[in-house]
Amino acid sequence: MPNHRFRTVPRILAAIAAVVALAACTATIDHRGNLPDPFVLQEIQPGATSRDEVATMLGSPSSVAAFGEETWYYISTETERLAFYEPEVLDQQVVAIAFDSAGVVKSIRQYGPEDAREIDLVDRKTRTGGRKLTFIQQLIGNLGRFTGKDPVE
Repeated sequence: MPNHRFRTVPRILAAIAAVVALAACTATIDHRGNLPDPFVLQEIQPGATSRDEVATMLGSPSSVAAFGEETWYYISTETERLAFYEPEVLDQQVVAIAFDSAGVVKSIRQYGPEDAREIDLVDRKTRTGGRKLTFIQQLIGNLGRFTGKDPVE
């Protein structure tokens, strides 16, 4: 009978290890951002709703346009990550609310995954003026520059 007990322990440990290994391979789904409720979004009327009313109804935006007309963006993203791989975007929704100069809603636009575009980053470097000096040239070049007097008199 004691011999039977020692045979089941490795099987139990193997089963636990298998369950842990399978749990590590399950996908993790993340929801990020602030997507307005469609029913609340319908209450916003271009030409009638003010910026303050939008902030009260929808909360603060995810992002604000840096250039051009004032536009608030409400962005929501759903991603899936499997183990150590890069996350895959399952869904992305963007609501853009543009305001006129008086702070009244001018337009409301909605974008989905089909509107997304990949942006290629440029890996170039901007050349700067001047010349390249070694460490010793920099040390020697600074000798005698400091007189102890205040240059602005």
